Amino acid sequence: MSKVIMVQGTMSNAGKSFLVAGLLRIMKQDGYRVAPFKSQNMALNSYITEEGLEMGRAQVMQAEAAGISPMVCMNPILLKPTNHTGSQVIVNGEILGNMSARDYFSYKKELIPEIKKAFKKLEEVADIIVIEGAGSPAEINLKENDIVNMGMAQMVDAPVLLVGDIDRGGVFAQLLGTLMLLTGEERDRVKGLIINKFRGDISILKPGIEMLKEKGKVPVTGVIPYMEQVNLEDEDSLTERFTRKAKGSIHIAVIRYPRISNFTDFNVFEQQPEVIVNYVTDVSELEDADMIILPGSKNTMGDLKWMRENGIEVYIKKHSVDIPVFGICGGFQMLGKMIYDDDGVEEGGSVCGMDLLNTTTYLKSEKVRLRKQGIINNTDGFFKELSGKEYDGYEIHMGRTEPVRDDVIYTNGGNVYGTYVHGIFDKAETALAVLQALSERKCIKLEGNSFEDYSIFKEKQYDRLAHTLRQYVDMEKIYGMLREVSMEL
Repeated sequence: MSKVIMVQGTMSNAGKSFLVAGLLRIMKQDGYRVAPFKSQNMALNSYITEEGLEMGRAQVMQAEAAGISPMVCMNPILLKPTNHTGSQVIVNGEILGNMSARDYFSYKKELIPEIKKAFKKLEEVADIIVIEGAGSPAEINLKENDIVNMGMAQMVDAPVLLVGDIDRGGVFAQLLGTLMLLTGEERDRVKGLIINKFRGDISILKPGIEMLKEKGKVPVTGVIPYMEQVNLEDEDSLTERFTRKAKGSIHIAVIRYPRISNFTDFNVFEQQPEVIVNYVTDVSELEDADMIILPGSKNTMGDLKWMRENGIEVYIKKHSVDIPVFGICGGFQMLGKMIYDDDGVEEGGSVCGMDLLNTTTYLKSEKVRLRKQGIINNTDGFFKELSGKEYDGYEIHMGRTEPVRDDVIYTNGGNVYGTYVHGIFDKAETALAVLQALSERKCIKLEGNSFEDYSIFKEKQYDRLAHTLRQYVDMEKIYGMLREVSMEL
């Protein structure tokens, strides 16, 4: 049986995903076979495995840190919000169906056998499994039939590390309040507290640490600094990338519509110091854009209407003669002439597209899920240098776009491009072809000379994360918390 430890947080975005990734990388470096696990993830960033199954990208990121291929058993339940009150429910990589929040809350306990089966499969390949919780274990309205926080910890008899975010303030209340709202049995599972995203002199924090030990009866296992130097993929819409606004020699503007998905497609560009990637929601933020990207969407028709209502569509159509526009997945569908939804996959009916590409999309209930790799061919116009470049990514979409072509990238022969492939820019030569075209247009020379494939870049980031955690987290205590899973699954 694998040894197991679980990371829970006082709130969403407390740093659970990064801490899990860092612990996995450390344990891998120390010679263990390790793997991540999250029983239920709610996110619009997803990934397609080699088997054509869908899982959350957070566990893919953690699998990369662990040095293991992503497996759908690492994330048996994925919830992809379709609106404010409902989600598409994906179980073991396959669509179960759309459910309202109320219906899923009543149904989720039926999925416990699937969770146990996935965990048991993961035990076959790992000495240590590091589990990530979701949100907070103290959300009283969600504790009944919990399958992702303390319910999961009890299921596999896991010790728990509880993480709080000091950068947002109130970390002592976060940690102590969470402990107070747990049952006695749940509190006994918490073996260590982690203060995350700390800035400043740690000596000033010592009285608070002592108070936590005294009142919480749980040791503080680490105080982790705010790691601005570590660049990893964010889990969901709480990412700080969405609120960060900066200026650079080259400005890539990504439209942040309400149901944006797979925004990690553009992280590769952040390696280049002259390049700034901003996520925009207003026309005024597009005025100095050198390239506009329409990313994936979980509700293509709804997000297109959103752009239509706030003037972004008009701006893009007007300036597409001067500025390159690139649509990926749902963004690609929006660029065509029409979108038909006769099956009621999203909103039903039909909607006119932006009419910038000569394509028509028919939304279908069957989801396309496949890995895609090869050579980009027959690309002309502004990004003509993309022709002959490698790509390695995946498709995940509800719909068929016509005319069907062999080319992975559709274009109007000028400035407008579209593709279904997520990860189209992940190869260094492909991303550099985009940036060089943008820089030549502005008569700018790119200074960076160490641009790498995104996979290589991420490997260095995982090592940097592990190096930082080793300095600020008591790994000896954490290894001491690991114990055999005692419950028979």
